[in-house]
Amino acid sequence: MDGFGPAVMIGLGIGFMWGTGCSLAIMYSIYLGGYRKAVEDSVAPVRPNRFTKALEKLHARRAQAAASAPK
Repeated sequence: MDGFGPAVMIGLGIGFMWGTGCSLAIMYSIYLGGYRKAVEDSVAPVRPNRFTKALEKLHARRAQAAASAPK
């Protein structure tokens, strides 16, 4: 540890935190962009094919889960 010096250790710590923070910010912005697009698609008067197919799959999965659930 004495060979590195405290400045190098502080630099590594700050660099690691900066890199992690930046990557989390990028991932959050990608997630938020997808969420905004999904909300726009859900309230659009004419829904895209991809949205309707995903909605059909969701309804089919829910119906299957409801059919297999114990009564």
